Amino acid sequence: MQINLNNLKSSSLSLCGIFLFATCVYAETDYEHEAYLEGIYDQGLIESVTGFKYNETNFMKSLGIKFGGWTEIGFTGNPDDPKDTNGPVSFNDGPNEFKLHQVYGFIEREVDTSASTINFGFRADLLYGTDARFSTASNFDVNILNSTSERKLVFPQIYVDTFLPIGNGITATVGHFYTLIGYEVVPSTGNFFFSHAYAMQYAEPFTHTGALLSYPINENITIRGGVVAGWDAFFHQPANFLGSVAYTTDDERTSLTASLITGDVKTDGLNSQHNRTMYSLVLEHDITEKLHYVLQHDLGVEAKTALGRAAQWYGINQYLFYDILPNLSTGLRVEWFRDDDGARVLGNGRGENFIGVTGGLNYTPIAGFTLRPEVRYDRSTRDAAFKDGRDNDQILLSMSGIFRF
Repeated sequence: MQINLNNLKSSSLSLCGIFLFATCVYAETDYEHEAYLEGIYDQGLIESVTGFKYNETNFMKSLGIKFGGWTEIGFTGNPDDPKDTNGPVSFNDGPNEFKLHQVYGFIEREVDTSASTINFGFRADLLYGTDARFSTASNFDVNILNSTSERKLVFPQIYVDTFLPIGNGITATVGHFYTLIGYEVVPSTGNFFFSHAYAMQYAEPFTHTGALLSYPINENITIRGGVVAGWDAFFHQPANFLGSVAYTTDDERTSLTASLITGDVKTDGLNSQHNRTMYSLVLEHDITEKLHYVLQHDLGVEAKTALGRAAQWYGINQYLFYDILPNLSTGLRVEWFRDDDGARVLGNGRGENFIGVTGGLNYTPIAGFTLRPEVRYDRSTRDAAFKDGRDNDQILLSMSGIFRF
């Protein structure tokens, strides 16, 4: 049976439009971005099925330790059926493939920030799966699992916290940890959407190694800052400054976070160090009790690249979330990313705009299990970035399932 891919793509585009329209129709009431990290989303399948709370046992409480994790499996459908990848869309980059994206585990002991004495905490995270390819730290994760396999093993966080009861309380973090930059994160349970924005993949670092200090100036403002070894590296990059300032209103309906990283880096193909600087602004606002809006802006500059010249990149992402039911929510993401010098995405030295529109649902039929279907439309305005370099746009029809332990 012959399938006309052009007709299939047209049908998919129509479906995409209907889905996004339905998303906007529903988006007239309240969604808190953190909702899927709390409540029923914190309850794993073990507790949901058996009622057993392993972190609430006397033994675990006596140690002050918690552990947990999840598994994510996903499928990404591409009507264009390219041979290799879904173009510059990363993480769920395999066309018409089921993938084991994340087997994630963590163990932690949180510091007590209300204490009047010094106390210590720690956290260690482990990630196995296809998503690990995009968040490896050079000279660390790559050496741990010296493999070219699509599924890798990485340790995105291993750090120690120390709380010092000075002023309003200082928390010092030393080790390997996720970046302060941006809005979307590597752990799948920290994002509404299955796929990721271009800014998250191409504009921002994923992890750092170094030391950070965090200090709440008052109930509204928290500052963080310290020294890290560049981007996605383990101590073999030059020292960079990494910091952020976060402000939250008294009613907690609005927050604004500004983050910055700046310093020299060493990159492949270049013998000398050079400066790379970027900032990120993230505004979050509860329009109503159910409707939640996010605006993100990134801008980065690099003094030298393998292309023989400086580079600049920037973009804007907008998100709208809405709770339909306690276990069902809908979201819309509209993004524009400008790779001004063709150094961050395609690497061809030609300036390019990437536009993405994604509509999706989060549905939790049983506590500990979440389904995330989505429809995504991507377009490049200059070069043919999709369908194996033969088309300027594509549609992805995707679904992931997250099983929390």
